[in-house]
Amino acid sequence: MLGEIKKIHFVGVGGIGMSGMAELLFNLGYKISGSDLKQSSITNNLNKIGVKVFIGHNENNIKDIDLLVYSSAVNLDNVEIVKAENNNIPYIKRAEMLGELLKVKSNSIAVAGTHGKTTTTSMLGVILNTAKIDPTIVVGGIVQDFKTNSVLGKGDTIIVEADEYDKTLLSLKPNMSIVTNIDLEHIDCYPNIDNLRETFLSFLNSIPFFGMNVICYDDQNIRLIIKDIKRPYIKYGYSNECDVRYANPKFDSLKTSYDLFVNNNKVSRIALKVPGKHNILNSLAAICIALEMEIPIDVIKKGLFKYEGVKRRFEIKEKISNSNSKIYIVDDYAHHPSEIKATIETAKSNFNLDKLIIVFQPHLYSRTKTFYKEFADSLSKSDVVILTDIYPSREKKLDNINSNMIFERLDDKIDSYLLSKTKIAKKIQEIISNNQDTMVIVMGAGDIKNIIPKIKNAIINKEDFNAK
Repeated sequence: MLGEIKKIHFVGVGGIGMSGMAELLFNLGYKISGSDLKQSSITNNLNKIGVKVFIGHNENNIKDIDLLVYSSAVNLDNVEIVKAENNNIPYIKRAEMLGELLKVKSNSIAVAGTHGKTTTTSMLGVILNTAKIDPTIVVGGIVQDFKTNSVLGKGDTIIVEADEYDKTLLSLKPNMSIVTNIDLEHIDCYPNIDNLRETFLSFLNSIPFFGMNVICYDDQNIRLIIKDIKRPYIKYGYSNECDVRYANPKFDSLKTSYDLFVNNNKVSRIALKVPGKHNILNSLAAICIALEMEIPIDVIKKGLFKYEGVKRRFEIKEKISNSNSKIYIVDDYAHHPSEIKATIETAKSNFNLDKLIIVFQPHLYSRTKTFYKEFADSLSKSDVVILTDIYPSREKKLDNINSNMIFERLDDKIDSYLLSKTKIAKKIQEIISNNQDTMVIVMGAGDIKNIIPKIKNAIINKEDFNAK
Protein backbone atom coordinates (compact mmCIF):
# COMPACT_ATOMS: atom_id res chain seq x y z
CA MET A 1 0.00 0.00 0.00
CA LEU A 2 2.66 2.47 1.04
CA GLY A 3 5.66 1.23 -0.91
CA GLU A 4 8.92 1.43 1.03
CA ILE A 5 7.39 3.36 3.93
CA LYS A 6 7.79 1.57 7.25
CA LYS A 7 7.87 4.27 9.94
CA ILE A 8 4.93 6.68 10.23
CA HIS A 9 4.47 9.56 12.66
CA PHE A 10 1.05 11.07 13.51
CA VAL A 11 0.82 14.72 14.60
CA GLY A 12 -2.33 15.05 16.70
CA VAL A 13 -2.49 11.33 17.39
CA GLY A 14 -4.77 11.86 20.42
CA GLY A 15 -7.74 12.65 18.18
CA ILE A 16 -10.30 9.87 17.95
CA GLY A 17 -9.95 9.51 14.16
CA MET A 18 -6.16 9.77 14.12
CA SER A 19 -5.72 7.26 16.93
CA GLY A 20 -7.84 4.64 15.16
CA MET A 21 -5.80 4.99 12.01
CA ALA A 22 -2.53 4.84 13.93
CA GLU A 23 -3.66 1.68 15.73
CA LEU A 24 -4.76 0.05 12.49
CA LEU A 25 -1.42 0.76 10.76
CA PHE A 26 0.42 -0.50 13.84
CA ASN A 27 -1.54 -3.76 13.63
CA LEU A 28 -0.68 -3.94 9.92
CA GLY A 29 3.00 -4.06 10.88
CA TYR A 30 4.13 -0.45 10.52
CA LYS A 31 6.27 1.23 13.17
CA ILE A 32 4.08 4.03 14.50
CA SER A 33 4.81 7.06 16.65
CA GLY A 34 2.78 10.17 17.37
CA SER A 35 2.50 13.40 19.31
CA ASP A 36 -0.27 15.35 20.96
CA LEU A 37 -0.58 18.42 23.13
CA LYS A 38 -1.89 16.53 26.14
CA GLN A 39 -2.05 13.10 27.65
CA SER A 40 -5.40 11.29 27.56
CA SER A 41 -6.95 7.85 27.79
CA ILE A 42 -6.43 7.59 24.03
CA THR A 43 -2.68 8.33 24.17
CA ASN A 44 -2.35 6.00 27.17
CA ASN A 45 -3.99 3.19 25.20
CA LEU A 46 -1.68 3.78 22.21
CA ASN A 47 1.36 3.64 24.48
CA LYS A 48 0.03 0.44 26.01
CA ILE A 49 -0.17 -1.38 22.67
CA GLY A 50 3.30 -0.26 21.59
CA VAL A 51 2.85 3.09 19.84
CA LYS A 52 5.35 5.68 21.09
CA VAL A 53 3.41 8.86 21.93
CA PHE A 54 5.15 12.15 22.74
CA ILE A 55 3.27 14.73 24.80
CA GLY A 56 3.93 18.10 23.20
CA HIS A 57 5.11 18.90 19.68
CA ASN A 58 8.87 18.97 19.15
CA GLU A 59 11.04 18.60 16.06
CA ASN A 60 13.01 15.89 17.88
CA ASN A 61 9.88 13.71 17.88
CA ILE A 62 10.25 12.86 14.20
CA LYS A 63 13.72 11.37 14.01
CA ASP A 64 14.09 8.52 11.53
CA ILE A 65 10.57 8.47 10.02
CA ASP A 66 9.41 7.81 6.45
CA LEU A 67 6.07 9.63 6.50
CA LEU A 68 4.26 12.21 8.64
CA VAL A 69 0.46 12.29 8.90
CA TYR A 70 -1.27 15.32 10.40
CA SER A 71 -4.85 16.04 11.39
CA SER A 72 -6.92 18.91 10.01
CA ALA A 73 -6.72 20.56 13.42
CA VAL A 74 -2.92 20.96 13.08
CA ASN A 75 -1.51 24.07 11.36
CA LEU A 76 1.17 23.79 8.70
CA ASP A 77 3.52 25.89 10.82
CA ASN A 78 3.65 23.09 13.40
CA VAL A 79 7.31 22.45 14.30
CA GLU A 80 7.11 18.78 13.38
CA ILE A 81 5.61 19.49 9.95
CA VAL A 82 8.23 22.20 9.34
CA LYS A 83 10.98 19.75 10.31
CA ALA A 84 9.57 17.13 7.93
CA GLU A 85 9.42 19.64 5.08
CA ASN A 86 12.99 20.84 5.70
CA ASN A 87 14.23 17.25 5.69
CA ASN A 88 12.26 16.19 2.58
CA ILE A 89 10.09 13.80 4.57
CA PRO A 90 6.69 13.43 2.89
CA TYR A 91 3.71 14.65 4.92
CA ILE A 92 0.02 14.16 4.20
CA LYS A 93 -3.33 14.93 5.78
CA ARG A 94 -5.31 12.32 7.68
CA ALA A 95 -7.85 12.25 4.84
CA GLU A 96 -5.22 11.14 2.32
CA MET A 97 -4.07 8.34 4.61
CA LEU A 98 -7.65 7.22 5.14
CA GLY A 99 -8.04 7.09 1.35
CA GLU A 100 -4.97 4.87 1.18
CA LEU A 101 -6.37 2.58 3.86
CA LEU A 102 -9.48 1.97 1.77
CA LYS A 103 -7.21 0.26 -0.74
CA VAL A 104 -6.21 -2.38 1.81
CA LYS A 105 -9.37 -4.38 1.07
CA SER A 106 -11.24 -5.11 -2.13
CA ASN A 107 -14.63 -4.03 -0.75
CA SER A 108 -14.70 -0.57 0.83
CA ILE A 109 -17.57 1.24 2.56
CA ALA A 110 -17.51 4.88 3.73
CA VAL A 111 -20.14 6.21 6.14
CA ALA A 112 -20.73 9.96 5.83
CA GLY A 113 -23.25 12.49 7.13
CA THR A 114 -23.36 15.34 9.60
CA HIS A 115 -24.81 13.18 12.39
CA GLY A 116 -24.89 9.44 13.12
CA LYS A 117 -21.70 8.40 11.31
CA THR A 118 -20.06 6.68 14.26
CA THR A 119 -23.16 4.76 15.32
CA THR A 120 -24.00 3.68 11.77
CA THR A 121 -20.42 2.57 11.07
CA SER A 122 -20.26 0.53 14.25
CA MET A 123 -23.73 -0.99 13.75
CA LEU A 124 -22.68 -2.16 10.28
CA GLY A 125 -19.42 -3.48 11.72
CA VAL A 126 -21.27 -5.61 14.27
CA ILE A 127 -23.63 -6.97 11.59
CA LEU A 128 -20.69 -7.92 9.37
CA ASN A 129 -18.90 -9.54 12.29
CA THR A 130 -22.04 -11.52 13.09
CA ALA A 131 -22.10 -12.63 9.45
CA LYS A 132 -18.46 -13.89 9.83
CA ILE A 133 -17.25 -11.36 7.25
CA ASP A 134 -14.60 -10.12 9.72
CA PRO A 135 -14.31 -6.52 8.47
CA THR A 136 -11.63 -3.94 9.11
CA ILE A 137 -13.17 -0.90 10.82
CA VAL A 138 -11.96 2.66 11.44
CA VAL A 139 -14.52 4.65 13.41
CA GLY A 140 -14.69 7.95 15.30
CA GLY A 141 -15.68 6.56 18.68
CA ILE A 142 -15.04 3.71 21.10
CA VAL A 143 -17.46 0.95 20.09
CA GLN A 144 -18.71 -0.95 23.14
CA ASP A 145 -18.74 -4.26 21.24
CA PHE A 146 -15.06 -3.92 20.21
CA LYS A 147 -13.73 -1.77 23.11
CA THR A 148 -11.75 0.20 20.53
CA ASN A 149 -12.15 2.53 17.54
CA SER A 150 -10.09 0.41 15.17
CA VAL A 151 -10.43 -3.25 14.19
CA LEU A 152 -8.14 -5.11 11.78
CA GLY A 153 -10.19 -7.90 10.28
CA LYS A 154 -9.09 -10.77 8.06
CA GLY A 155 -11.98 -10.37 5.61
CA ASP A 156 -11.97 -8.43 2.33
CA THR A 157 -14.19 -5.55 3.59
CA ILE A 158 -13.21 -2.26 5.20
CA ILE A 159 -15.65 0.24 6.77
CA VAL A 160 -14.54 3.77 7.58
CA GLU A 161 -16.19 6.87 8.96
CA ALA A 162 -15.98 9.67 6.36
CA ASP A 163 -15.75 13.09 8.02
CA GLU A 164 -17.00 16.15 6.16
CA TYR A 165 -14.67 18.49 8.09
CA ASP A 166 -12.14 20.09 5.72
CA LYS A 167 -13.87 18.10 2.93
CA THR A 168 -12.07 14.97 4.12
CA LEU A 169 -14.68 12.67 2.55
CA LEU A 170 -13.68 13.79 -0.97
CA SER A 171 -10.32 12.06 -0.52
CA LEU A 172 -12.10 8.71 -0.27
CA LYS A 173 -13.11 6.53 -3.18
CA PRO A 174 -15.14 3.67 -1.65
CA ASN A 175 -17.16 1.05 -3.47
CA MET A 176 -20.22 1.79 -1.36
CA SER A 177 -21.29 4.76 0.75
CA ILE A 178 -23.86 5.87 3.28
CA VAL A 179 -24.97 9.48 3.78
CA THR A 180 -27.08 9.70 6.94
CA ASN A 181 -28.05 13.38 6.68
CA ILE A 182 -26.78 16.82 5.65
CA ASP A 183 -26.95 19.60 8.24
CA LEU A 184 -25.01 22.87 8.27
CA GLU A 185 -21.86 22.36 10.34
CA HIS A 186 -18.14 23.22 10.26
CA ILE A 187 -18.82 26.76 9.11
CA ASP A 188 -15.07 27.39 9.06
CA CYS A 189 -15.01 25.05 6.04
CA TYR A 190 -18.44 25.62 4.51
CA PRO A 191 -19.73 29.19 4.01
CA ASN A 192 -23.32 28.00 3.54
CA ILE A 193 -25.55 24.94 3.27
CA ASP A 194 -25.39 25.00 -0.55
CA ASN A 195 -21.63 24.46 -0.43
CA LEU A 196 -22.06 21.60 2.02
CA ARG A 197 -24.70 19.93 -0.16
CA GLU A 198 -22.41 20.24 -3.19
CA THR A 199 -19.62 18.53 -1.26
CA PHE A 200 -21.83 15.58 -0.32
CA LEU A 201 -23.11 15.37 -3.89
CA SER A 202 -19.54 15.17 -5.20
CA PHE A 203 -18.89 12.39 -2.70
CA LEU A 204 -21.96 10.42 -3.78
CA ASN A 205 -21.03 10.78 -7.46
CA SER A 206 -17.49 9.56 -6.82
CA ILE A 207 -18.74 6.01 -6.20
CA PRO A 208 -17.88 3.67 -9.11
CA PHE A 209 -20.65 2.79 -11.55
CA PHE A 210 -20.80 -0.74 -10.09
CA GLY A 211 -21.07 0.58 -6.50
CA MET A 212 -24.00 1.68 -4.37
CA ASN A 213 -24.99 4.73 -2.33
CA VAL A 214 -27.34 4.54 0.64
CA ILE A 215 -29.15 7.80 1.45
CA CYS A 216 -31.68 8.89 4.08
CA TYR A 217 -34.80 10.05 2.26
CA ASP A 218 -36.17 11.60 5.46
CA ASP A 219 -33.48 14.29 5.26
CA GLN A 220 -34.58 17.46 3.47
CA ASN A 221 -31.12 18.41 2.22
CA ILE A 222 -30.57 14.97 0.73
CA ARG A 223 -33.89 15.22 -1.11
CA LEU A 224 -32.73 18.54 -2.59
CA ILE A 225 -29.74 16.88 -4.31
CA ILE A 226 -31.23 13.49 -5.10
CA LYS A 227 -32.05 14.38 -8.72
CA ASP A 228 -28.37 15.13 -9.33
CA ILE A 229 -27.02 11.84 -8.00
CA LYS A 230 -25.57 10.01 -11.01
CA ARG A 231 -24.73 6.72 -9.28
CA PRO A 232 -27.04 3.95 -8.02
CA TYR A 233 -28.67 4.59 -4.67
CA ILE A 234 -30.98 3.02 -2.10
CA LYS A 235 -33.40 5.24 -0.15
CA TYR A 236 -34.17 4.55 3.50
CA GLY A 237 -36.41 6.24 6.04
CA TYR A 238 -40.07 6.40 7.10
CA SER A 239 -41.81 7.30 3.83
CA ASN A 240 -43.51 4.73 1.60
CA GLU A 241 -41.24 5.99 -1.18
CA CYS A 242 -38.23 4.46 0.56
CA ASP A 243 -36.72 1.17 -0.60
CA VAL A 244 -36.03 0.24 3.03
CA ARG A 245 -38.28 1.75 5.67
CA TYR A 246 -39.61 1.38 9.18
CA ALA A 247 -43.09 1.47 10.73
CA ASN A 248 -44.73 1.03 14.12
CA PRO A 249 -41.77 2.05 16.29
CA LYS A 250 -41.82 1.30 20.00
CA PHE A 251 -39.56 2.95 22.58
CA ASP A 252 -38.93 1.68 26.10
CA SER A 253 -35.91 2.78 28.14
CA LEU A 254 -32.82 1.67 26.20
CA LYS A 255 -34.88 -0.65 23.99
CA THR A 256 -36.26 0.24 20.55
CA SER A 257 -38.15 -1.90 18.05
CA TYR A 258 -39.85 -1.45 14.70
CA ASP A 259 -41.29 -3.24 11.68
CA LEU A 260 -38.84 -3.47 8.77
CA PHE A 261 -40.18 -3.09 5.22
CA VAL A 262 -38.13 -3.77 2.08
CA ASN A 263 -39.71 -2.68 -1.19
CA ASN A 264 -42.96 -2.15 0.79
CA ASN A 265 -42.99 -5.77 1.95
CA LYS A 266 -42.84 -6.39 5.68
CA VAL A 267 -39.74 -8.46 6.36
CA SER A 268 -39.38 -8.68 10.12
CA ARG A 269 -39.59 -6.96 13.50
CA ILE A 270 -36.21 -5.43 14.42
CA ALA A 271 -35.11 -5.02 18.04
CA LEU A 272 -32.33 -2.68 19.19
CA LYS A 273 -30.71 -2.13 22.58
CA VAL A 274 -30.11 1.56 21.88
CA PRO A 275 -32.78 4.26 22.21
CA GLY A 276 -34.34 6.80 19.89
CA LYS A 277 -35.76 7.36 16.41
CA HIS A 278 -32.34 8.47 15.16
CA ASN A 279 -30.99 5.02 15.97
CA ILE A 280 -33.77 3.43 13.92
CA LEU A 281 -32.53 5.46 10.95
CA ASN A 282 -28.92 4.53 11.68
CA SER A 283 -29.85 0.85 11.78
CA LEU A 284 -31.77 1.14 8.49
CA ALA A 285 -28.66 2.55 6.80
CA ALA A 286 -26.63 -0.41 8.05
CA ILE A 287 -29.36 -2.80 6.93
CA CYS A 288 -29.26 -1.38 3.39
CA ILE A 289 -25.55 -2.17 3.02
CA ALA A 290 -25.97 -5.58 4.64
CA LEU A 291 -28.78 -6.50 2.22
CA GLU A 292 -26.66 -5.27 -0.69
CA MET A 293 -23.95 -7.66 0.54
CA GLU A 294 -26.58 -10.44 0.57
CA ILE A 295 -26.47 -11.02 4.31
CA PRO A 296 -29.57 -12.97 5.45
CA ILE A 297 -32.14 -11.00 7.43
CA ASP A 298 -31.91 -13.31 10.46
CA VAL A 299 -28.16 -12.60 10.68
CA ILE A 300 -28.82 -8.85 10.33
CA LYS A 301 -31.39 -9.01 13.15
CA LYS A 302 -28.99 -10.93 15.37
CA GLY A 303 -26.19 -8.44 14.73
CA LEU A 304 -28.36 -5.40 15.46
CA PHE A 305 -29.66 -6.94 18.69
CA LYS A 306 -26.08 -7.64 19.80
CA TYR A 307 -25.05 -4.03 19.20
CA GLU A 308 -24.23 -2.31 22.52
CA GLY A 309 -23.69 1.25 21.32
CA VAL A 310 -20.78 3.71 21.32
CA LYS A 311 -19.22 5.45 24.26
CA ARG A 312 -20.58 8.95 24.85
CA ARG A 313 -23.67 8.31 22.70
CA PHE A 314 -26.50 8.32 25.25
CA GLU A 315 -24.27 6.26 27.53
CA ILE A 316 -25.86 5.70 30.93
CA LYS A 317 -22.92 6.09 33.31
CA GLU A 318 -24.80 5.88 36.60
CA LYS A 319 -28.19 4.82 37.91
CA ILE A 320 -28.77 5.93 41.48
CA SER A 321 -31.99 4.97 43.25
CA ASN A 322 -33.83 4.97 46.54
CA SER A 323 -37.25 3.71 47.57
CA ASN A 324 -39.00 6.66 45.90
CA SER A 325 -37.07 7.56 42.76
CA LYS A 326 -34.36 6.86 40.21
CA ILE A 327 -31.62 9.22 39.01
CA TYR A 328 -29.89 8.52 35.69
CA ILE A 329 -26.62 10.21 34.74
CA VAL A 330 -26.03 10.08 30.98
CA ASP A 331 -22.89 10.99 29.03
CA ASP A 332 -23.60 12.25 25.52
CA TYR A 333 -21.37 13.69 22.77
CA ALA A 334 -24.07 15.97 21.27
CA HIS A 335 -22.55 19.31 20.25
CA HIS A 336 -24.84 20.47 17.43
CA PRO A 337 -28.43 21.78 17.87
CA SER A 338 -29.88 18.89 15.87
CA GLU A 339 -28.02 16.35 17.99
CA ILE A 340 -29.17 18.01 21.21
CA LYS A 341 -32.76 17.96 19.99
CA ALA A 342 -32.53 14.24 19.11
CA THR A 343 -30.99 13.38 22.48
CA ILE A 344 -33.68 15.25 24.42
CA GLU A 345 -36.44 13.66 22.33
CA THR A 346 -34.90 10.24 23.01
CA ALA A 347 -34.81 10.84 26.76
CA LYS A 348 -38.45 11.94 26.81
CA SER A 349 -39.81 9.23 24.49
CA ASN A 350 -37.89 6.28 25.97
CA PHE A 351 -37.99 7.11 29.70
CA ASN A 352 -40.83 8.02 32.04
CA LEU A 353 -39.17 11.03 33.67
CA ASP A 354 -40.40 13.64 36.11
CA LYS A 355 -37.47 15.94 35.37
CA LEU A 356 -34.85 16.22 32.63
CA ILE A 357 -31.69 18.19 33.43
CA ILE A 358 -29.24 19.08 30.65
CA VAL A 359 -25.67 20.10 31.47
CA PHE A 360 -24.24 21.57 28.28
CA GLN A 361 -20.74 22.72 27.41
CA PRO A 362 -20.72 24.51 24.02
CA HIS A 363 -17.94 23.33 21.71
CA LEU A 364 -16.04 25.94 19.64
CA TYR A 365 -16.52 29.70 19.51
CA SER A 366 -17.37 29.58 15.81
CA ARG A 367 -20.11 27.01 16.31
CA THR A 368 -21.59 29.01 19.19
CA LYS A 369 -21.54 32.20 17.13
CA THR A 370 -23.40 30.52 14.25
CA PHE A 371 -25.91 28.42 16.17
CA TYR A 372 -26.54 30.13 19.52
CA LYS A 373 -30.23 30.69 18.70
CA GLU A 374 -30.67 27.08 17.58
CA PHE A 375 -28.83 25.82 20.67
CA ALA A 376 -31.24 27.77 22.89
CA ASP A 377 -34.28 26.43 21.03
CA SER A 378 -33.11 22.81 21.34
CA LEU A 379 -32.05 23.08 24.97
CA SER A 380 -35.37 24.68 25.90
CA LYS A 381 -37.10 21.32 25.23
CA SER A 382 -35.74 20.11 28.60
CA ASP A 383 -36.87 21.05 32.12
CA VAL A 384 -33.58 22.40 33.47
CA VAL A 385 -30.53 23.69 31.59
CA ILE A 386 -27.11 24.25 33.16
CA LEU A 387 -24.68 25.99 30.81
CA THR A 388 -20.95 26.32 31.32
CA ASP A 389 -18.10 28.02 29.46
CA ILE A 390 -17.28 27.25 25.81
CA TYR A 391 -14.72 24.52 25.18
CA PRO A 392 -12.44 26.14 22.55
CA SER A 393 -10.67 23.00 21.27
CA ARG A 394 -8.60 24.06 18.24
CA GLU A 395 -9.88 27.65 18.17
CA LYS A 396 -8.63 30.94 19.56
CA LYS A 397 -11.06 33.00 21.62
CA LEU A 398 -13.47 35.22 19.69
CA ASP A 399 -14.37 38.52 21.32
CA ASN A 400 -17.93 38.79 22.63
CA ILE A 401 -18.70 35.12 21.87
CA ASN A 402 -19.65 33.22 25.01
CA SER A 403 -22.20 30.88 26.58
CA ASN A 404 -24.29 33.81 27.75
CA MET A 405 -25.47 34.22 24.12
CA ILE A 406 -27.30 30.90 24.48
CA PHE A 407 -28.33 31.49 28.08
CA GLU A 408 -30.14 34.74 27.33
CA ARG A 409 -32.32 33.07 24.66
CA LEU A 410 -33.45 30.07 26.71
CA ASP A 411 -37.19 29.76 27.27
CA ASP A 412 -38.29 31.61 30.42
CA LYS A 413 -40.51 28.67 31.33
CA ILE A 414 -37.55 26.41 32.14
CA ASP A 415 -35.07 26.70 35.00
CA SER A 416 -31.67 27.75 33.68
CA TYR A 417 -28.25 28.44 35.16
CA LEU A 418 -24.93 29.69 33.80
CA LEU A 419 -22.17 28.24 36.01
CA SER A 420 -18.51 27.37 36.09
CA LYS A 421 -17.83 23.63 35.96
CA THR A 422 -16.79 23.61 39.62
CA LYS A 423 -20.30 24.66 40.73
CA ILE A 424 -22.39 22.30 38.59
CA ALA A 425 -22.40 19.26 40.88
CA LYS A 426 -23.55 21.35 43.85
CA LYS A 427 -26.36 22.91 41.81
CA ILE A 428 -27.60 19.48 40.70
CA GLN A 429 -27.55 18.34 44.31
CA GLU A 430 -29.88 21.25 45.10
CA ILE A 431 -32.20 20.59 42.14
CA ILE A 432 -32.90 16.87 42.46
CA SER A 433 -35.72 15.59 44.63
CA ASN A 434 -36.05 12.29 46.43
CA ASN A 435 -39.49 11.65 44.94
CA GLN A 436 -38.84 12.40 41.25
CA ASP A 437 -37.39 10.17 38.53
CA THR A 438 -34.72 12.40 37.03
CA MET A 439 -32.23 12.18 34.19
CA VAL A 440 -29.11 14.32 34.10
CA ILE A 441 -27.53 14.40 30.63
CA VAL A 442 -23.98 15.72 30.59
CA MET A 443 -23.58 16.92 27.03
CA GLY A 444 -20.81 18.24 24.77
CA ALA A 445 -17.74 17.30 22.74
CA GLY A 446 -15.22 18.84 25.14
CA ASP A 447 -14.12 17.80 28.63
CA ILE A 448 -17.48 18.19 30.36
CA LYS A 449 -17.71 14.39 30.83
CA ASN A 450 -15.05 14.67 33.54
CA ILE A 451 -17.54 16.15 36.01
CA ILE A 452 -19.76 13.04 36.03
CA PRO A 453 -18.07 11.46 39.12
CA LYS A 454 -18.56 14.74 41.02
CA ILE A 455 -22.25 14.82 40.05
CA LYS A 456 -22.65 11.23 41.23
CA ASN A 457 -21.01 11.96 44.58
CA ALA A 458 -23.11 15.10 45.06
CA ILE A 459 -26.33 13.14 44.51
CA ILE A 460 -25.30 10.26 46.78
CA ASN A 461 -24.34 12.69 49.53
CA LYS A 462 -27.58 14.66 49.39
CA GLU A 463 -28.92 14.53 52.94
CA ASP A 464 -32.52 13.63 52.14
CA PHE A 465 -31.90 11.30 49.20
CA ASN A 466 -30.73 8.04 50.89
CA ALA A 467 -29.32 6.55 47.71
CA LYS A 468 -28.85 2.85 47.21
